[in-house]
Amino acid sequence: MIHKITGDLLAVHDEDVLLAVDAFEYQVRIPEFARRQLQHRMGENVQLYTIHYLEGNPMQGRLTPRLIGFLNEAEREFFELFCSVDGVGVKKALRAMVRPVRDVATAIEEQDTKALAALPGIGPATAERIVAKLRRKVPKFALLALRDEPLEAIVQPDVVSEGFELLRSLGHTDRDARRLLDAALAKKKKYPDVQALLQAVYEQRGEDFSP
Repeated sequence: MIHKITGDLLAVHDEDVLLAVDAFEYQVRIPEFARRQLQHRMGENVQLYTIHYLEGNPMQGRLTPRLIGFLNEAEREFFELFCSVDGVGVKKALRAMVRPVRDVATAIEEQDTKALAALPGIGPATAERIVAKLRRKVPKFALLALRDEPLEAIVQPDVVSEGFELLRSLGHTDRDARRLLDAALAKKKKYPDVQALLQAVYEQRGEDFSP
């Protein structure tokens, strides 16, 4: 299993990239939102978190190993969740992911089936299934602070998710909790735990947070 690959970016195509790793060149499939971020990084050394799968029909004996790459672990985790919905799968998920993970996760969390149905290859019926299965699993992805910034450079997803739930328990609406966290995360500081994150949230409000 290939978990992560690091190499020089040789080419960016419509559906994949080529990475040079020592004497080898690897073809890695990428979703559209990742392609847009990589297209301006030609020649740079990039790191992709990967999913390894077999493409083809096993009944016909035709299986081709493929790699799918993402810029951070949160994007990869979300993609695997998205693929788990009945009727989606890897190929359809790759085609559908034209928007950043945060946008898609927010649509799921807010049960915006119209926005989800507009994604390539999804449609109304699949959008309903996506919401039904994933709505309670995506808050941390909807709270990704900066769409083009690797999440781990700011704060771990579980810290953000816990902070979101705690703000809700303190009486904030979903929208207000998201806005407060976005403002704190936009400072690009590292928050080691939920208490540090919420202290930053309340400091920007001129208040003190005491757990």
